[in-house]
Amino acid sequence: MSSIVAFFFDVLAYSSIFVLVVLGLGVIASMMGIFNFAHGELVLLGAYTVYAFEKLGLPAWAGMTAAPFVVALIGLILERVAIQRFYATPVIAMLGTYAIGMALREAVRAMLGGQFYSVTAPLVGSFAFGDISISKWRTAVIIITALVMIGCWFLLARTRFGLRVRASLENPALARASGISTSRVYAATFAFGSALAGLAGGLMVPIYSVSADMGVPFLIKSFLAVMLGGMGSFEGSIAGAALVGGTSVALPWAIKPVVADVLVFIIAIAIVKVRPGGLLSSWGKR
Repeated sequence: MSSIVAFFFDVLAYSSIFVLVVLGLGVIASMMGIFNFAHGELVLLGAYTVYAFEKLGLPAWAGMTAAPFVVALIGLILERVAIQRFYATPVIAMLGTYAIGMALREAVRAMLGGQFYSVTAPLVGSFAFGDISISKWRTAVIIITALVMIGCWFLLARTRFGLRVRASLENPALARASGISTSRVYAATFAFGSALAGLAGGLMVPIYSVSADMGVPFLIKSFLAVMLGGMGSFEGSIAGAALVGGTSVALPWAIKPVVADVLVFIIAIAIVKVRPGGLLSSWGKR
């Protein structure tokens, strides 16, 4: 029984972190009409921010608090300096983000090498319920993710910023005519999506070792989850992330990891074939 509970929490914790990654990628894709192929490297930067704080002798929770802000700032700079110039040509914009991702990955590798790193969690040990023990940090990750998801929904559905985002998504020309600076909204949204990636990386690093190459598999699975959930769907992105993230962790317990990855792709492709619009529906399109 205890091993089943530990397995369940492992799946739930990974899926929670993966939901943050997918939400970040999904909101940028829906807003800009492009996939940010540097998104996996933004997760990487969040993880290394926590690692850098630990090396400076600062507590891990401080690094995890700083990670989303640091990565949001990096995302904002990337959007202002490079990406915003190519919104009219989405293919070039996506190629640009791919090049940025490669540059970030190689920069991290040059500074820190190709080793794997991890940090000590702010909460160590387990909650004990008879023979069942539950990791305190995995529990904290699940709770933090749930609170962030509620905050994201509130931000997008109940605030003036969310109203401007939705207006810019539905009809950019009308939004500009109404006095909304869509350029600023796009920049803020890109920074917001980057912050979610940074937070995911920060929460992950005490559980999973990270390296300079960790961003690539994250990006592929996130892309799959967004397509599975449906472009522009908040709830769909969560459902897609839970399905892809959960099966990615659960299947390797029964079959070889490589076979499990292939099976995840086959399941996702089959679902997209049956429901080409995604599991659920929509934030809207730009």
